[in-house]
Amino acid sequence: MSTPQDSVVSKQTQTTPSTKETESLLKQPRAVWAVFFASIIAFMGLGLVDPILPAIAKSMSASPSEVTLLFTSYNAVMAVAMLITGSITARFGIKSTLLMGIVIIAIFSGLGGVSNGIWTLVGLRGGWGLGNSLFVATALTAIVTLSNSGTAKAIILYEAAIGLGISVGPLLGGWLGAISWRGPFLGVATLMIIAFISLSTTMPKSNTHKVVKKNSSLLEPFRAMKHRSLVIFGVAACFYNFGFFTLLAYAPFVMGLDEHGLGYVFLGWGILLAITSVFMAPKLQQWLGTIKAMCLMLGLFALVLLVMGIWTSTQWVVIAAVIFAGALLGNNNTLITTAVMNSAPVERATASAAYSFLRFIGGAIAPFLAGKLAELFNPHIPFIVGAGFVVVSVLFIWFNSTHIKHVDDVGAAH
Repeated sequence: MSTPQDSVVSKQTQTTPSTKETESLLKQPRAVWAVFFASIIAFMGLGLVDPILPAIAKSMSASPSEVTLLFTSYNAVMAVAMLITGSITARFGIKSTLLMGIVIIAIFSGLGGVSNGIWTLVGLRGGWGLGNSLFVATALTAIVTLSNSGTAKAIILYEAAIGLGISVGPLLGGWLGAISWRGPFLGVATLMIIAFISLSTTMPKSNTHKVVKKNSSLLEPFRAMKHRSLVIFGVAACFYNFGFFTLLAYAPFVMGLDEHGLGYVFLGWGILLAITSVFMAPKLQQWLGTIKAMCLMLGLFALVLLVMGIWTSTQWVVIAAVIFAGALLGNNNTLITTAVMNSAPVERATASAAYSFLRFIGGAIAPFLAGKLAELFNPHIPFIVGAGFVVVSVLFIWFNSTHIKHVDDVGAAH
């Protein structure tokens, strides 16, 4: 009798010709490189804003918990919007959906740059999240499907784009933020215009019909959640994101650095994230297997957050911990994305939508929770609580390992 695990192996084997295994990561169609470049610019948006969080709080007389709502509204809208990305892509096609997401990001980030109130800015970040959801989910699907080097290498390429965008973003954000906190928002809008021109002129529309099903339904992400393995990774990522966004959204408030300083710290964080996601994660996957490697990286990340919680007042410790965490997060991001793509016998776009919905729930709650915990207790507590959630993520994966062990079998089939 065929099992879901067998179906996944069969599906992935059938859709990935053996010739792809020998293709170089760098030998990609022009369309893949167009999406890759646009993804770098899109993910600059996250890093661009990070160095200016304290400056926004000071300029708008807002508390840390209010400023961290910029991440909460962004991730909350992304979580819900991820559920409809498949239907939108099926109706309009990959290229049109990517361009639609870019336009929405440009509009809302530009409006954010001229806003004057924290609550207006929080609302506009939600609109930014809508555009990002359309772009992110569709970009992953496009790169994985259009790549000629197989799923695993295509995901590495996608994670490399994320790492490059996140690493360069803070440096540019710190430079623009030192002029004005409005600079990074307007900078994102400008970069999105460049991405729009690049993608619209280099990605052929004719490729899009090969990627998505025309009869995609809004209910498909919910139906996909009947596959236990997909839910396990989604819930684990939800817990893990409590730690991730505690570091990303709250750490800038305790480092005591100006915009340039924060930009350099998160530049180091992003560089390590990019390098490990491309070069180290595949090696870990080969040595330990996807699940064991993932648990190891998450366990080390929890330890890093605990160190930050204990020595919150020691500036160099927090700075070093943030930068080192980039290596752990780069590895984990590639490992868990690869696992999700191979976890269930459903379309990749559907799997991505269902998984992203679950994980961004954690990303929506965590930033505000971190800021509020610091206000109610002390600056140490957010990191300690974040570490606790990451430990829960590890335990959740480990105790459900029998339901996800087929992920390594799929990797072996490639």
